[in-house]
Amino acid sequence: MNRFSHPAIQIAGQADIPFLVHLLNSAYRGESSRKGWTTEADLIAGNVRTDEKNVREVMDLEGSVFLKYTDTDGSLLGCVNLQQHGSKVYLGMFSVRPENQGGGIGKAILQAAEEWTLSRGCTVIYMSVISVRDELISWYARHGYRDTGERKFFREDGLTGKHLRPLEFLTMEKMLEKTEQA
Repeated sequence: MNRFSHPAIQIAGQADIPFLVHLLNSAYRGESSRKGWTTEADLIAGNVRTDEKNVREVMDLEGSVFLKYTDTDGSLLGCVNLQQHGSKVYLGMFSVRPENQGGGIGKAILQAAEEWTLSRGCTVIYMSVISVRDELISWYARHGYRDTGERKFFREDGLTGKHLRPLEFLTMEKMLEKTEQA
């Protein structure tokens, strides 16, 4: 699937990896992330959320795709990674450039993620969210995602930063309805 309901969204390729890494790091870590509301800077120290090797590995997984949202000048404003696991799709690495958050880009990316999921014949999309991210959890809930009750300890991995307190993930999911367009 290469066509989405929003014209600024496309499938990202290998050439986009450096831009994806910059976006992901600036949206989640360090001082630059504090310009937006999705920062994890008070939970995880450091400036690195991911690196080129990690993004390339994720991109190369079977059933994995990155969607990108670009401005009219081609600059990357948002992204998401989708990974098909059987009849479900995992949504991760979802980010919007901090200075552009709150302007509808995230909603457009989320809609495209759901379109892609349905195009793969899947009707469930799920994600892991740090359990203390109340504002983010509420945002997903307003978009139809629900807490499954599943919890997983968030282990430090030597790449994504030092945790400033013990953290866990909760799983949220959304059941999608097949439509005539899907």
